[in-house]
Amino acid sequence: MSTDPNKDADILAHVNELVAEEKELRSKLQQHEIDETEEHHRLRSIEVQLDQCWDLLRQRRALRETGQDPDQASVRPEDEVEGYLS
Repeated sequence: MSTDPNKDADILAHVNELVAEEKELRSKLQQHEIDETEEHHRLRSIEVQLDQCWDLLRQRRALRETGQDPDQASVRPEDEVEGYLS
């Protein structure tokens, strides 16, 4: 059974990259480098990716805690992950 904690670290690193991109977009909007439509479209994409990352980390933790292989976790589709919010 593979329990590579580096995969969790890689996922968290991606989360940090997405958060940095989100901050950059907000800054660009304030500086009028992009318009609101572009910012909203790109932010929506980032939000979905962040939700997928957090979901993947939760899946990995749950599998690990039940003695299963966390590498069996997989990224779920947007409609499934975003469906948790409704």
